[in-house]
Order: sequence, then C-alpha cells, then structure tokens
Amino acid sequence: MKPAMTMNNEDSGLGPLHLRENSLAELTVARISDMGAFLDAGTGTTSDDILLHHSQQTRPVKEGEKVKVFLYHDPHHRLTASMRLPQIPVGGIGYAPVMLTTRFGAFIDVGTERGIFLPFSQMEERVETGQYVWVKMYVDKTGRLAVTMKVNEDIRSIALPAKGVKVGDMVTGTVYNKTDDGVFLITRERWIAFLHRDEINKPIHMGDEITGRVAFLRKDGHVNISLRPQKEKSIEGDMQLLLEYMNRHNGSLPFTDQSDPALIRASLGISKAAFKRAVGHLLKLKKISMKEGKITLS
Repeated sequence: MKPAMTMNNEDSGLGPLHLRENSLAELTVARISDMGAFLDAGTGTTSDDILLHHSQQTRPVKEGEKVKVFLYHDPHHRLTASMRLPQIPVGGIGYAPVMLTTRFGAFIDVGTERGIFLPFSQMEERVETGQYVWVKMYVDKTGRLAVTMKVNEDIRSIALPAKGVKVGDMVTGTVYNKTDDGVFLITRERWIAFLHRDEINKPIHMGDEITGRVAFLRKDGHVNISLRPQKEKSIEGDMQLLLEYMNRHNGSLPFTDQSDPALIRASLGISKAAFKRAVGHLLKLKKISMKEGKITLS
C-alpha cells in the first residue's frame, strides 16, 4: 500500500511571516541564480530569501511565479525549500516507512527531503527503523508538520463494506489498530478485517501485513478473519503438531482435556478446542493412548 489514502485535501501551508522548518508554504520567486531560485521570505530583506536549489525543483520555475514548497534546514542549518511535497496531505492518512528513531520519537518518510516527526505521545506502540505504519499528517502547535499513529477513526470513515467476498476467501491487510480483543486491519479494497486474539500465536506489530481466511461476514460490512486453515486441514496440522511434540518429549504429552487453555496455547500455539479435536482423531487412529490421564504414543 502507498501513502495515498486521503481524508482531507485542505492546504495547511503557513504564510511568509511564519516560515519555519518542516512546514509548507507558498512563496514567490524573487530572482533566479546559477544555484537555483530564491524565494521571497516576506521580510523585505533579500538576505532572508530562501534558496530553492535546481536539484529541489520538480520543474523549472520563473521569476514572479508563486511556488508551493516544503521548508527544511540544510546541513548548515539554513532554511531551504523543496518542491517535493509530502505524499500524504495535511489531514490525510497513509502507509509509510519509519526512517529513523530517536530519544524523542521517530521520523516517517512521506516523500519530502526530511522525515516528518512522529512524537512518542502519538505512537500506538514503539516503532523501529524500516517498519511501515499507518499515520495521519497534521500541523502541530508550533506550525510544523507532524504525524500520528492514532488513525482508527479516520480509517473507519473511509472504509468500504466488504462486497463480493465469501467465507473461506483469503484477504490481505495491514494492521492499523490493536485492542485487548484483537487487531484491526485495512485491506487494499478498503475493507476492515478483525483478527481475534485467540487466532494470534505470535507477536503482531502495527503496520504488519497479514493474510487470513474470511471466517465471518459481519452486518456492519466488516469481516472477521482467521489465520488457521479450514477445519479439516487444521485438524491434520494439529495432529502432526502433537505427534512432533511427543517425539521431542519422550513420547508423552503433559496435557489433557482438563489442562489450562492458556497453558496449552502457550506450549503448543493452538486453542484447547483444537487440542481436543486433534487428540480425539489421534485416539481413533490409534496413534496415541490415554491411560490414567496421561497421553502417550502408541
């Protein structure tokens, strides 16, 4: 997915009297030089004019023309302009990579010359360099561009009801919200998919891409998904899982249908119901025996 889902196309650029790094502005080309174009900073002093270098122009500009630019500090801490604007508009949401992390937060790559700041207070969880996450662009109290990972309501507002999909179909989405009950994903079709915590047997992070099987079509147009194959294939896999576990543990299984479900999931990665189904089938096939509450290989 590309950082292109848009919630609001409003232009929140700042006027010439409030120029600062990591902001948008529309400035007039004051003059052209060998280095590029100098933009009028609105102070009446030419030494304050802002360089729009040739390499930062997406097209040639002319004297007197108004140009929309992204402002940032160059290595010498001078305010500099670029015509490479954020791919996520202010008020819009997108799926973008983490450029780097710092002790203050992280910076997200939205297509500008510099990353856009993601404060710790706007993270849903700590992020790592290279991780893709869903973010929303906004202007902070200082007038600078920033992003937040709090996009739940925004994604819900642009989501579409799942159509043309049926139980058993496979869908792929990326995680945009995590709750105590499970995780929510948005698919390429802009459907919302929910993965219950009982389906999760490994850590899932914000932005992770997940493919699952549609297990239930909800009345609200969303879908519930499962990471487990359909029951017949699932039972075969669970049976093999138990046999392999027993082979590694002296031919015995330290669990029964009276064992704690949490212990079964922690040790085997399957639910207690799946455990009981697999045990039942193995008993019928006479591959295991149960004596005095202990399960062993036959």
